[in-house]
Order: sequence, then C-alpha cells, then structure tokens
Amino acid sequence: MEKYHEHEVVIVGAGIAGLATAVALKIVGLPSLVLERSPDLRAAGAALTLFPNAWRALEALRVAHKLIPLYPAVNTARVTDLSSGSTKVVPFNKTERGDTGIRSVHRKALLQALAEELPPDNIRFSSRIVSIDQEQGSSPTTTVHLDDGSVIKAKVLIGCDGVHSVVARWLGLSPAVDSGRSAIRGLAVFPDSHGLKNEVLQFLDKEMARATPEFIVEEVQRHLTEDFPPELRCAVEHADASTVSWAPLLLRVPWDLLLQRTQKGCVTVAGDAMHPMTPEIGQGGCAALEDAVVLGRCLARAPLLEAGLENYARERRWRVAGIVAAAYLSGWVQQGGSNGLWRPVAKWFRQRVYYQYVHPRIVAAIRGYDCGDLPPAE
Repeated sequence: MEKYHEHEVVIVGAGIAGLATAVALKIVGLPSLVLERSPDLRAAGAALTLFPNAWRALEALRVAHKLIPLYPAVNTARVTDLSSGSTKVVPFNKTERGDTGIRSVHRKALLQALAEELPPDNIRFSSRIVSIDQEQGSSPTTTVHLDDGSVIKAKVLIGCDGVHSVVARWLGLSPAVDSGRSAIRGLAVFPDSHGLKNEVLQFLDKEMARATPEFIVEEVQRHLTEDFPPELRCAVEHADASTVSWAPLLLRVPWDLLLQRTQKGCVTVAGDAMHPMTPEIGQGGCAALEDAVVLGRCLARAPLLEAGLENYARERRWRVAGIVAAAYLSGWVQQGGSNGLWRPVAKWFRQRVYYQYVHPRIVAAIRGYDCGDLPPAE
C-alpha cells in the first residue's frame, strides 16, 4: 500500500548542493525534506578547493567558522608541463574584501558541517526516485514516487541529484556530454607528517585509460611520476586505494544552460544537476554553494514560490554558463588542445598568453562574485 507524505519543499540528493540548499531554506524559514538514495552521507570525492566566492556562500550559510580553523589558506599554485619541464607560478592574490582565501577541504568534513545544521529527521536515506508527476491547478504540486512505494507530494521540488539527475531529465535538460578528458582522484594519507608545502601543484601530461584503483596507483607510481619531485612520488605511494577513482569529465554545454529551461513551475535544479563542469578551475562545489544561497534568498523574497524559482533560474543562468565555458577552456589549454594541428597552437597559447593574461582575469571574475546574504526567517 502506498504511503503518502506532504512537504513544503523536497530536495533530491544529499550532496553539497542538496545539504547547502536545505541549510539555506532552514535559515529563511522554509522547511524541507532531503531525499538521498545512499544509506548514509556520500563521502565520494577526496577533497575540493573552495575559492573566496564559496567561502562567502558558507558564511551566508553560517558554517564557514567550522572549517576555516582546520584548513590553512593557499597562496600559490605551481603548474608544470612535464613534456617541456617548464613551471609557471600562479599567485592567488588577496582581494580587498578581507576574504578567507583559497582553502582545500575534505569533502566529508564539508558535508558533515552542513548536515549538523539540520534536524536529525531532515534527511531521508535509502530513498530512490522511480518517477515524478506534476499536478496542474491553482496550487500545483509535484509528486515523487519512491522505489519502496512511498509517494511524496511537494509544493517545491529541487533536484540536487548530480550529473545524471532524474529531476533534470524530467525538466527536459539535455544530458551532460563527455569533455574528452578524464581525471584520477585520490587522497594520500600520512600517519605522521609530510614535507609538502601548502600550495597547489598541477602537472600537465598525457591521460591514461580507465582501470581499477589498485592498477591506477601502480601505473602512476611506475610511469606517470618518473619526472615528479620526490615529495610527490611519496604522496602517490601513500595514496589510499579506497579513495582512488577514475572518471570521465562531463559537462552541460553552456548553450543548453542559456537556451533550455532549468525551472518549470515549482521544480528546478542546483549543483551538478544543473551545471556539471570540468574541474580545472575548481568551481563545481563553489558554484553549488552559490546556488544554495541564491535559491534561499530568491524564495525568501518572492511573493510566490514559483516566482522565487523563476528569479533563481534567471540569476544563475549566465553565471554558471560562464563558469562551465571557462572551465572547459582552461582544461583544453592545459591539455594542449586536441590531437593534431591544434596541439602546438594550444601549447603556445598556454605558455605565452593564457597563464599571463587570460587565467588571472578568469580567476578574478569568478572569485569576486558575491552571492549575497540570507534574510533570517520572520
């Protein structure tokens, strides 16, 4: 027998975007229910770098103070081209706003910091969506059917369910496309200490085929780190195989974000469900945190829920389309373009133009964004 539940706002997905959105709505006085298909908080993804635009969002969400003491700010990045041996130092200049800087944080720590702000029953785990229906009328509601037979009715449905979002598919958004690049991610564990400096290190080289975590670690140790400094070879040797993953890098093309609807009635999307992007400028999680604050602010200030969602979609459209485009360009340049005639052109552009003129302007524009504050509940 079907079990019916009614909620003001239902959020699909308890990742960064979902939890941050739930916290934002709590601050402005809108109750929500978060549906998560996993049996507990997802800890996939070792760490992420949060730029000042993300820290402003975390301050609006009232959780920045939990994380800032744990993670020191990073002031520089060193980008090394292994084919030529050249290294470019990219400074992270401080802004005039007194920002907290750029900090790399454990993804699990960020999720826990957000989840602690929510009531214990705010997240419903092991909840997999089977289908979505929307009833029309003077007060339209969206019905979510779960695989356990439960039926949940919501005035507002927000999809924060990742790249392969069920909610985005229901909205009619085109699927994310393969960028032609992939990423190996992992976490190195040093039980005692390490001699690494507090900076971002990036090495540009060829890609490798998909494989198991154990094979990836072995392949990186044998071949891909031959020209790496000793301290980085040590980091690879200390990689926890359980955190190592290989995945293709997907994105939603910018024109889909500009031309297709990311909101229909009282249904919308946020985070990777709206704007999956490649990671070269470190803005996936940052943009998700921005989404949460803007969404909470728009819903709090609008006379009607649907109007608030319309305002949110309109405000985010150009911002996230620009970030997706900038991330893809950065990755294309860093990887030397595609195979063939473009490779020497891309390498010349990277060495002579990109890191000197283009990249600093992209970073400054993205870092300088302020998503605003959240009005407290009345």
